[in-house]
Amino acid sequence: MRTSYQYKIKPIKEQAVKINNTLNMLRHQYNFLLAQRFNWYEQNRCSLDRCPLICHLPELTEQPNYYNQKASLTQLKKERPWYKDIHSQVLQEVPKRVEKAFDRWLKGDVNGKKSGRPRFKGEGQYKTFTYQQFKQYHFANGVIKLSKIGDVKVIVHRPIPDGFTIKTVSVAKKADGYYVTLSLDDKTVPTVKYDFNADKIVGIDVGLIDFFVTSDNERVAAPKHLRKAECKLRKAQKCVSRRQLKSKRRKKAVKKLSKQHKKVADTRKDFHFKTANQLLKKYDVVAVEKLNIKGLARTRLAKSIHDAGWGQFLTILTNKAENAGLLVIPVKPHGTSQECSNCGHKVKKPLSQRMHNCPVCHTSLCRDHNAAINVRNRGAHDLNKKAQLMSRVA
Repeated sequence: MRTSYQYKIKPIKEQAVKINNTLNMLRHQYNFLLAQRFNWYEQNRCSLDRCPLICHLPELTEQPNYYNQKASLTQLKKERPWYKDIHSQVLQEVPKRVEKAFDRWLKGDVNGKKSGRPRFKGEGQYKTFTYQQFKQYHFANGVIKLSKIGDVKVIVHRPIPDGFTIKTVSVAKKADGYYVTLSLDDKTVPTVKYDFNADKIVGIDVGLIDFFVTSDNERVAAPKHLRKAECKLRKAQKCVSRRQLKSKRRKKAVKKLSKQHKKVADTRKDFHFKTANQLLKKYDVVAVEKLNIKGLARTRLAKSIHDAGWGQFLTILTNKAENAGLLVIPVKPHGTSQECSNCGHKVKKPLSQRMHNCPVCHTSLCRDHNAAINVRNRGAHDLNKKAQLMSRVA
């Protein structure tokens, strides 16, 4: 099982300078390797699939890839000795990032979805570097030993669980300071049982008025973190826009604005973790709608949808359930609000109509509660199918 713990670190002034210099040098190398790939791509691609009998082809160069760009780091350290101040594995991570970004643009990810054209990193946009190997004893007594940087003080707000070993360590620079993220690994894998108690299955319907409504008619109000912080964000943004470009006062104003945005994001994430924890303490199986959140975020409700953070919440809920040996079942969302949870009759209604009134069985209840019951029924149906399949395999 894999999990991550993040701690805030308190580097001294010299260590903070080393971290900033490392990030800046990694940014320059990232841009250089990305430019190499773009140059090769522009020189060697051609829309024609044939050529005349007599043609003069340009001299073809070797295609840049992860391995030859990684091998070029040795020559880089000879030509620019200051790159020796960076740990070798941290430097080797740069061509891996370039390879990943370039492949996502041309080939797409595992599901075939392509990303946009990779961009060059501006000043302050390269914020993280990773040590791919880490020794367990280098993190003890509130101090972490980072190669080429030194012993850095860590605020350990929670201990590492027994049985977990540290695999990688990432150092990140954020608006309010520096953080380390420890990737922890445990050999034990929680077993998932499919014969759950029927009373421990719940369906949830996420929304903007209520964050979600359960099939047991329990409601969690939408916190609307961004809406509540809009006044402070507006003042901070106005302060930035009135400062002169590249001035020290503008940098201070930008830093203040960044802290305000980070506070909103952290508050939202904390709410998601606590809500997911409360939900999984009460239920063993949670059925959720498999929503197209990117598509919904293109509507006029985009701001409220981003403020709710449904995608982050569902990801946190799924990860916490897997670690606890519980289940989160995504179901098709089509028709959950229109179908009657009692008789199955379709009752078409606009989004503004918040009550479900069935003309056939005369069921009358909240629209979201009706949808949550339908989600639960679909999740229970899918769970029974999985249980039958597992019993056949066994």
